[in-house]
Amino acid sequence: MKAILLGDAMIPSQGFEKAWNKHLNAYGNNIIVGDWETSWDKLQYRRLEVEKNGPEIEVVDDLILKEGKDADILMGLFVPVSSKVMDAMPNLRIVGVSRAGLENVNVEEATKRGILVFNVQGRNAHAVSDFTVGMILAECRNIARAHYAIKNGTWRKNFVNGDYIPELGGRTIGLIGFGYIGRLVAKKLSGFEVNVLVYDPYTSEEDVKSGGGTKVELEELLKNSDFISVHARLTDSNKGMIGKNEIALMKPTAYFINTGRAGLVDQKALAEALKEKKIMGAALDVFTTEPIPQDSEFLALDNVTLTTHIAGTTADALTNSPYLLAEDIASFLLNNKAKFIVNKEVLDNKDFQAWLTNIKR
Repeated sequence: MKAILLGDAMIPSQGFEKAWNKHLNAYGNNIIVGDWETSWDKLQYRRLEVEKNGPEIEVVDDLILKEGKDADILMGLFVPVSSKVMDAMPNLRIVGVSRAGLENVNVEEATKRGILVFNVQGRNAHAVSDFTVGMILAECRNIARAHYAIKNGTWRKNFVNGDYIPELGGRTIGLIGFGYIGRLVAKKLSGFEVNVLVYDPYTSEEDVKSGGGTKVELEELLKNSDFISVHARLTDSNKGMIGKNEIALMKPTAYFINTGRAGLVDQKALAEALKEKKIMGAALDVFTTEPIPQDSEFLALDNVTLTTHIAGTTADALTNSPYLLAEDIASFLLNNKAKFIVNKEVLDNKDFQAWLTNIKR
């Protein structure tokens, strides 16, 4: 079996190579190792463009063009896996990305071609949930603003929310999305003795209740929450789900936190609401364009905390994710058990089954 392992500036190829050697070496050491994008700045731009427009906008990596014709497996983090990549890899049978998002993989095309796709759900769930709690506190308690003021020679005590600086106890937290991250946010906030409302059409009422929340419709959540935090995955059907009308439902004392995806929120409507003090404040880690443009309206506002898309970036989350991916693929090849298969219908594909049978001989 031959594999191509393509890292990038966030997780270099050595991480995937070590993960392969630990979990998949029994299936062969014919691995081709390289990096898709080694510049951190270029990576941030390219991956965001792929998230917005899909993997088909990218050209095929040179290493894939050179070595991909007889490769069975492609693994990486942000490497775009388009139909053009699949054309260059006619023997491709498994694609694995060490992230929860699938924006860089054309899953529909992979399914048609009998290619099994793996991701790593929850790989940075602790990192993002920790960060979310931090963003809630930073925004409502003016932590970042006070720090900035001191660094610039001002002992600041007055803030936009001076008449309403809340404690968390007894407040209502609205979570939009209750997957790995949303569930952990609820768990970590439970020590603050908050009430948790959850909007997630894909999670049952029983599962929400077991995670410490109450399942409600989006309108009820927006009207009743003191803090609203976004943890939904971005799809074609929910782009811009938080727009002007939804923001108008929020309390004037509400805080809005987004460590998920910028595309879920109408950025112009949010900036306008903050500017006109229709909501109390916001904390944002994701933006439609990254780095954030210097003419962004958010930069002129005093009631928003901004960070550089770092919620999921911890040493633990990055280092562990290739191992989680390789381990899951190995478990599948060994005993047909896996946690992270995306398109299980491929398991019924005759060509895939023939390949799998041959691999296991």
